[in-house]
Amino acid sequence: MNWWNNIPKHINPNIVEIGSFQLRYYGLMYVVAFTIIYLLALYRLKNEKYEFSKEIIQNYFAWAIIGVLVGGRLGYVLFYNFEYFVAKPLEMICPFDISNGFQCVGISGMSYHGGVIGVILVSILFCRKYRMNFWHLSDLLCPAIPLGYTFGRLGNFINGELYGRVTTVLWGMYFPLDPTHQLRHPSQLYEAFFEGIFLFLILWSLRKTKVFDGFLFCLYLIGYGIVRFFIEFVREPDSQLGFVFGSFTMGQILCVCMIFIGVFILIICINRMTIELLNR
Repeated sequence: MNWWNNIPKHINPNIVEIGSFQLRYYGLMYVVAFTIIYLLALYRLKNEKYEFSKEIIQNYFAWAIIGVLVGGRLGYVLFYNFEYFVAKPLEMICPFDISNGFQCVGISGMSYHGGVIGVILVSILFCRKYRMNFWHLSDLLCPAIPLGYTFGRLGNFINGELYGRVTTVLWGMYFPLDPTHQLRHPSQLYEAFFEGIFLFLILWSLRKTKVFDGFLFCLYLIGYGIVRFFIEFVREPDSQLGFVFGSFTMGQILCVCMIFIGVFILIICINRMTIELLNR
């Protein structure tokens, strides 16, 4: 056994503990993620030709945070644990456990795909309210989003949750939340690198590419969907759900939908560009 196999066991996920109240690094990672995306968006506003003001982007991020949190939570409820929350609907939003005394247990369970849906919906509403171009806004933000998302996955790793499947690879790790105590893929780190850093480097290098409005948005949907789809093969399925279609997980099904939507928008925009060129 190597020392790195037990790294998760030596990580305390809590920053502060006061009685049953716990302030976790996972929440801090959300703050870091939004801060990074915001700063990168401001960098692009300053150095590239976007018509938005700093104030309007600040306003937008307040909406986006709500979209991520509400969408992520509802997505988890609908996609991953619907039957449980139908029986206990209060637990969807209540951070306290009153079944065994009164304890602050937090709100556990967020869905990335639900968060994406939430952000897209609030972005559409925001753009309508302030008469902004949704595709311009999405192209501004999409190259920055993966780098912020890296920290969300690091938060999962610190929590010891969403670990990978059983493995014999040299870099496998033991996670304290694993009831079987077996060596597993540190899939959170795979996701932090490939869904985060790797995808960020690609999109950031293409950020000035102006094929059509929404181009970077399409690339983000397709790129994330592909990367996450393959990483899911080494990520442990949610215990309450398991595999939902043959050997495919819910995450993979949602990623396929994400890819199809990105490709669909891409095809429509390319066809529209082709027609416009032919009519000139």
